[in-house]
Amino acid sequence: MSLINSMVIVIAAVLAAGLGGMVGYILRKRIVDAKLGELKEIEKKIEKSNEEVSQIKTKAQNEVESLRKETQIKAKEEAYKIKEEGELELKKARNEIKKKEDKLDKKEENLDKRIEKSETKEQEIDKQKEKLVQKEEKIEQIVENQNKELERISELTKDEAKEIILSDLEKELDYEKAVLIKDYEKRTEESKGRLSRKILSTAIGKAASEYVVETTISVVHLPNDEMKGRIIGREGRNIRALEAQTGVDVIIDDTPEAVVLSSFDSVRREIARIAVEKLVADGRIHPARIEEIVEKAKGEVETAMLEAGEEALLELGIHNIDIDIQKTLGRLRYRTSYGQNVLNHSMEVGHLAGVMANELGLDVKIAKRAGLLHDIGKALDHDKEGSHAILGAEFLKRYKEKDVILNAVAAHHGEEEYKSIEAVLVQAADAISASRPGARRETLETYIKRLQDLETIANDFEGVESTYAIQAGREIRIIINPDEVTDEKATVISREVAKQIEKKMKYPGQIKVTVIREKRAVEYAK
Repeated sequence: MSLINSMVIVIAAVLAAGLGGMVGYILRKRIVDAKLGELKEIEKKIEKSNEEVSQIKTKAQNEVESLRKETQIKAKEEAYKIKEEGELELKKARNEIKKKEDKLDKKEENLDKRIEKSETKEQEIDKQKEKLVQKEEKIEQIVENQNKELERISELTKDEAKEIILSDLEKELDYEKAVLIKDYEKRTEESKGRLSRKILSTAIGKAASEYVVETTISVVHLPNDEMKGRIIGREGRNIRALEAQTGVDVIIDDTPEAVVLSSFDSVRREIARIAVEKLVADGRIHPARIEEIVEKAKGEVETAMLEAGEEALLELGIHNIDIDIQKTLGRLRYRTSYGQNVLNHSMEVGHLAGVMANELGLDVKIAKRAGLLHDIGKALDHDKEGSHAILGAEFLKRYKEKDVILNAVAAHHGEEEYKSIEAVLVQAADAISASRPGARRETLETYIKRLQDLETIANDFEGVESTYAIQAGREIRIIINPDEVTDEKATVISREVAKQIEKKMKYPGQIKVTVIREKRAVEYAK
């Protein structure tokens, strides 16, 4: 049974395979036939398309041909029009040329006529020239005869007469030159004075500085009077240590809650003031602590001086300066001259010199730098020989400052010749700053003595009735006897008094001498 089943299965498989092959063949045939049909349809469409393309091509060729013909016709028409227009323009141009040629012909005819006239005039001129030459010859002959007659009458030759005339003319010209020169000098002097006053007033108005009049003492306030005993210390050891470390005199008197520090050296006095204030605040007062605090105070003062120098440089806009110069400049903060703070004075001189340099069109930076540094010699050691101007210039030379700066510093008191206008401006600014009212402080005795000296000098002159020193000794007015002294003599007296003041007195700035000559006629109606 199993064999039979196997055979049945095999037969069935063979039959199925044959049947599948037949079915596949039939299907493939149908597909191929369908494809062939589609290809035939496509071939028909292609043939139809080719016919249409041929038609379109033929149509396009016909259109192109027609367009070409139309274009040729239009081009011919345009060419004809252009030709007509060109002929018209050519005709117009020919007409214009003809007109211009006619005008030129007329102009040539006119020119020919003018040439003929000018030739006629030239001939007339030549004839006149000949007549003039003959007249000149006659005139020369007459002049020569007259000169000979004049020489015979005056008994002088022509050259001698010429010398006399030229000599007289030269004298007249010399006189006129002298008058012109005198007038020019007068006008120049007046304009110079006006310009100088304008520049100085502008500079002073722009540089108004405040001054703190300093003395030779500093006062330190204490919390109570018991602190005085602690500052003195056992058997005075604390106060002696403080004086030895600072170099100032410590004065403890009956003034309540105050200690007085006295010294002509303002730097030392400032160090002592800071040290005493720190000691009082700390409360520990003994020699070792005093030494420590004084060293700290010195450091603070050094820093303050450096900052003061930096502030001065920044205010004046000065750069590229050595740190040692800046520090030395800061020392002037603690230096006074006749009560005037030298650093403030130097800054004002820098401002004044800069303003005047700007008015005159000079180098403002050079003027400011020289003005600020002009008194730097006052900050140097006192044991060095020489004036502060020369010492300052030598100090700045070591730091390679420019020659114009060195000359301005050295010459601001006239100890060297001025080599630049900026140096003159520094000297003028220094005098302005020092002579301004309130700028410097003098003792009462010095002030009174100067007034007395002024009046004494003026009273020694003959014809002087009375003298008055006014404006803090900046001016002296002299009343003279009009019966004894003439106007011309009054002018001489004012000049002589000024010379005597310059010779016998020393003073900052300048002193005005005014001589008054007045004659009055008085009568009473009764």
